[in-house]
Order: sequence, then structure tokens, then C-alpha cells
Amino acid sequence: MRYKNKNIAVLGLGDSGEAAALLLAEEEAVVTVLDSAPEERLRLKVDLLRKRGISVITGMDAIRHRADFHFAVLSPGIDPSAPLVQSFISQRIEMIGELEMSYELCECPVIAITGTNGKTTTTELVARMLNGCGVRTMACGNIGPAFAATVRHSAGLNVMTLEVSSFQLETIRDFHPRVSVWLNFAPDHLDRYATVGEYRAAKLRIFENQTAGDFAVVNFRDELPPLKARRVTFSAYARGADFELEGGVILHHGAPVLKMEETKLRGLHNAENLMAALGAGLTQGLDFEKMVPPLCSYAPLPHRCELVRSLDGVDYVNDSKATNLDALEKALFSETRPVVLIAGGKDKGFEFESLAALVGQKARVAILIGQMAARIESSWRESVRCEFAGSLAAAVEMARANARPGDVVLFSPGTSSFDMFKNYGDRGNQFRALVRDLSVQP
Repeated sequence: MRYKNKNIAVLGLGDSGEAAALLLAEEEAVVTVLDSAPEERLRLKVDLLRKRGISVITGMDAIRHRADFHFAVLSPGIDPSAPLVQSFISQRIEMIGELEMSYELCECPVIAITGTNGKTTTTELVARMLNGCGVRTMACGNIGPAFAATVRHSAGLNVMTLEVSSFQLETIRDFHPRVSVWLNFAPDHLDRYATVGEYRAAKLRIFENQTAGDFAVVNFRDELPPLKARRVTFSAYARGADFELEGGVILHHGAPVLKMEETKLRGLHNAENLMAALGAGLTQGLDFEKMVPPLCSYAPLPHRCELVRSLDGVDYVNDSKATNLDALEKALFSETRPVVLIAGGKDKGFEFESLAALVGQKARVAILIGQMAARIESSWRESVRCEFAGSLAAAVEMARANARPGDVVLFSPGTSSFDMFKNYGDRGNQFRALVRDLSVQP
């Protein structure tokens, strides 16, 4: 076993940290998990790991801990500037990510999917399509479950379908996907990265170890550095790519492949997600006749332009997964009817001016919530009427009051949720519940 009897630290007791600790214990390593959160907040996980013979250290004791570790596994959700991580850096302990550690144990090729938006949908599409065509795979990584939780099954798979984030790619060394998928790029996570360039550099590491025998399925509109891998390109917005969109039909080198109306997905962004999945399928030697049916059967995940209900002639759409400006922009582009927009949330360090013209074109009113509300209003006030809501419940009521038959109430925050909610899922669930509680007007 690769890690037998090695003394290994796992930093962070999130899902990936827990999965890494359990995997290392199976490999007969001596595992210590450290998390700076109070033990009471981690009780269930702490108890589980200790029953498995894994040491867990929490709170300030974790930050102060000193030991002779062979290396440390860093959970992607922990900022490298955090005191816990800095403590290990000061001790000059080698550090790798959960992605890298799991890859070292993976016994099948990897399809790795990244992008600012659309990663989870595309990962699900690829896994559905491959399994539907008889290519054994599992979807894991940033999508959940963690790579460390699924890699033990890799010997029985033809390929692993892996969603990877910039946080995970920061710490790679030898991670080498047979197929890399680059969906798109837009500013995000500026609460973690000092610049957009730093964020982009982390994403670009997905191509770092690829060779001429590999494939890169990439967005035709994005300017990428020279790649060693063979390119397959796609775009729903521009001409010249291997996959294009014309009249609602996805084309490959000009030949029709898939009608969007036959799928359960909406919007140009989802057309690109489908193109990327089809491109990944081509790298596996699959033909379109086999790939299309499982893609058409795929139902979109919650919180991604999800139609919650139609009430009094108004559609209520939950796009809580829109945690950055690019996702909000694509949601707005997808709507052909007048929009009552609910937006705002945590301050992630970027500005909203770039969307002012589009919001003015698409929305009759913008209802703003969260930390960013005042800053968004200052950016949009010349383009659209803005109103403030002190809570999501108030925002839904205000949206209903402003909406007319034929409108769409679009909940697409454009930033993350942590100022008011546990995560985007909690935010979307609350929106869905509030909309379903609305009564029909007499």
C-alpha cells in the first residue's frame, strides 16, 4: 500500500477532508485530522473518525499542533492564508491537495471538467452519457462525492468523470487528465484570489501535465495558451468551432447532431454544456447516435434556471447557483420575456457595472438583497429601477407585486450566499419554499 505506516496530516474536516482521512486509513496510514473549528461544530464527523482509529485535533490546538508528518493533505475549501495552513508551511511540511492524493491512487483514466460556470451540469451530462453508452464511469470531485470517496472504485471503471475547481487545481503536481474540459472563464472568487489573473492561472493548471496523446475540449471563444493536447472546440455564440449552434440545433462540422428542444435544458449556456459533453464523448470513440438519447433524458439539477412554478401568468425561476456575474449574465440572456430580477448577496470583490446595460434591456425592476445591494444599486440605477429588500421573503413579495402576466421572476443572485444563507442550495431551497407558499390572487 502506497501510504502504509506513513504519518499523514489532513487539514480540514469538510467532505473532502473526511473522505481523504478515511481513504488514508484504509491505506494503513497513521492519520491525524486537524480543523480550526470548535469540536462541537464537528461532532458527528469527529466521532466517526475516532471510531476508525483516526486522531482528530480541533480549535486552537490544531493551529498550535507540532508533529513530524511525512506530508499534509489540504482540503480545497481552506484558504492557503489560513492560520492552520500557515502553521504547516512554517514547519516546512510538504503539502498536497485531496485531488492530487486521490489521483495517485486512481487506476483508470480521468476526464476532468473545469470552468467558472456549468461544471456540475456538464459533469452530470458526461457521466449520464458515458454510462448510457456502456462506458463505465462515476461522477465525483467538486460535484460531490469527493474524489477520495470514489477512487477506491476506479479499478472497475473505464474512466473517472471528475469536476475540478480552481481551489483543487492550486495544489496539483502530477495530476494528468486524459481529457480536460474547459467550459468558460469569468471573474470569480476574488475574495480568495488577489487578482483575476491569479484565479485564471489556477484554472489553467488543468492542462499542465497533458501531452500530445491527450484531448482538450475547450470553449472556442476563450483565449488559451498553447496546449499540447489535441483540441475539440465548441461555442454557442461564435462561428468556427467544431461544435456550433444554429437555429436551436447543435451542429458538428456543419452536420446536425442534437435539437435543444428535445432536451430538458434551456439557454445558450446549456447548449455549450451539451457541446462539451458531446466533445468528451468523441474523445472516447462514441458516435452521436448513441450519445444523444442519454443527454436528452438528463433533467437539470436544482437551482440552475429551475422553473419553480407558474402563478397568475408569471414564471418563477430559481437560479441560486448563479454565484458570479457570468452565471447571472447567461441567465438573463436565456430569458426572452420581461424579467423581474432578484439579485445580490455576499461581497466577493467584483463589481456589477458590466451588466448594467443588459439588466436595463432585460429587467423592468431589480430587487436587491444582501451585502452587495447598495453597491449593485449604484452600478445599475441609471439603467433599471432598483428596490431594496431586507430579506428573501420580502424580495419574493416585492417581485410578485412588480410582476405582470407574461413576466419571469428570476432569482439569479450573481454572487455567493454566505452573508445570509448556509450555501447556494439553502438559498435556493428557501426561494423555492417562499414561491410555493404564494397563494393565487383572487
